[in-house]
Amino acid sequence: MLIGFIGRYYLYYYHRYSVQVTMELQCKIQTYDWGKLGSESTVAKLVASNDPNFVVEPSKPYAELWMGTHPNGPSLIIERDILLSEYLKNNHDAVGILVKKKFGVTIPFLLKVLSIRKALSIQAHPNRENAEKLHKEFPDLYKDPNHKPELTVALTPFEALCGFRLLTEIKEYLAKLPELTQVLPKESVSALLTNEEHGDSDRVLKKVFHELMICDKAAIANALKSFLKRLENEDAETKTFLLYDLIKRLHNDYPGDVGCWAPFFMNYLQLRPGQAIFLKANLPHAYLSGDCVECMACSDNVVRAGLTPKHIDVSTLVDMLDYSSYSIQQLLFQPQIEDGNTCIWRPPVPDFALVKIRVESSSEPYNTVVRASPSVLIVTSGAGRAADCEPLRARPGLVLFLKASRQLTLTPDEGNHLEAYQAICNV
Repeated sequence: MLIGFIGRYYLYYYHRYSVQVTMELQCKIQTYDWGKLGSESTVAKLVASNDPNFVVEPSKPYAELWMGTHPNGPSLIIERDILLSEYLKNNHDAVGILVKKKFGVTIPFLLKVLSIRKALSIQAHPNRENAEKLHKEFPDLYKDPNHKPELTVALTPFEALCGFRLLTEIKEYLAKLPELTQVLPKESVSALLTNEEHGDSDRVLKKVFHELMICDKAAIANALKSFLKRLENEDAETKTFLLYDLIKRLHNDYPGDVGCWAPFFMNYLQLRPGQAIFLKANLPHAYLSGDCVECMACSDNVVRAGLTPKHIDVSTLVDMLDYSSYSIQQLLFQPQIEDGNTCIWRPPVPDFALVKIRVESSSEPYNTVVRASPSVLIVTSGAGRAADCEPLRARPGLVLFLKASRQLTLTPDEGNHLEAYQAICNV
């Protein structure tokens, strides 16, 4: 009888823990000041949808949901009550041979949802070599030695600054911004305005941008006030061209901040849901508003220079930036269609790729593509079931970890759909 009991227990354990390839995760919410408040936040709505015990506080900023193993916000496997990072130490098969060979026993990506009420800092992420150098020299400021390329996909209308504008656009703006050009060195402004892009435009732009960033704070603040006061009485066309509403909004959130001038140097992107941008190393950017899914290398490495109360490192940022000019179309990052239910964004890095899955109720249950990688998946809309060996109720906010080389079956409820984003390694 004892042997029979042991046998049944073994079979139960094997079924529940060895065969089981999908595990629900409890993930970390970050309440940064720039996050959307209360139920206005997609982060808060997703978590509340999947957890009936979660109480949304109306005045609390719910900025980010972190899904992965980064020590600043590690995910917990709910059923096992163990951190995902700890589980992997004794379950190397969950990572897969290719990922283990390339990165070790770890998940090299971090999946996030962001809900942005006001602008994040003007920033860039160093490449791996520079990240290691900054971490070694200034460990208190740069606590992460890893690079941080990242991909952003809009869930709602989404605003961002990204990459330096075409030089012709910057020159056109400066010609109509006497408030700004009067506080910058005349020689540098003249060199930029007369530059005909004969190979030295990057150097000229770097000089002007550096001088802007280190300009006297009082002079910058007064120039902003004069600019906004002048535009109050301008016609609608002029206000639109000179981005009056945007600059006024940035100034209200960060009064007198030098970063309020950044939209005249950087591309102003207004993404529709489903559009994406890839932020490679050293590309300047700042998210301004909206909700998005973000996938990145497992890092929290940021160098900032404006629109923030946090540490600003102008000299490091200015030296590392990519001063190439980009059009908006060059910055939009297109996915590849895999099948009738999935598209995938594959950036030129091995750390991560991002898959969007959508299954309609009119179709058959969908088996996800087998990946030679572990994955983290979040349901963002719809309702139904997610199953490997035992079905889970799939609703917005459900976050799952899926072992390498395994499949998940998604079945929408009748008359509904399921939409999810799945982060994987790009191997």
